[in-house]
Amino acid sequence: MQMRVRVSRTGLYTYPDVIVTGPPFLFEDDEFDTLLNPVVIAEVLSPSTEAYDRGKKFAQYRRLDSLREYILVSQDEAHIERYVRQGDLWVLSEVTGLDAILTIAAVGCNVRLADIYRRVELPGGGQPAAPFVEPGATT
Repeated sequence: MQMRVRVSRTGLYTYPDVIVTGPPFLFEDDEFDTLLNPVVIAEVLSPSTEAYDRGKKFAQYRRLDSLREYILVSQDEAHIERYVRQGDLWVLSEVTGLDAILTIAAVGCNVRLADIYRRVELPGGGQPAAPFVEPGATT
């Protein structure tokens, strides 16, 4: 089942590429296919969607009180933009390169870009390295 998000204030229904949420899980109805309170949304940028993902869609997402982070993933280079809500402001940080680590603070998660881009053929032949293991984790 594909999960969609509803921005209640504007009536927008959308299907983000990645949605992260946590309790309480708020759904539009008993079908449990429309989430009302995402904490993190990630979109993979493509030539046909990039302007919309950066512009009007992000403007809609900012109306979600629950949303803490908005992540834009480049599809043609190891580059991620992360917007974090700080009060009424959205602060941008960027991570670049396969050895860089994306921190998703809203859910206490660190992910190396090599893991995100594991099966993506990047221009220039960039190849992901071994998977990232959280310091102190056992394998």
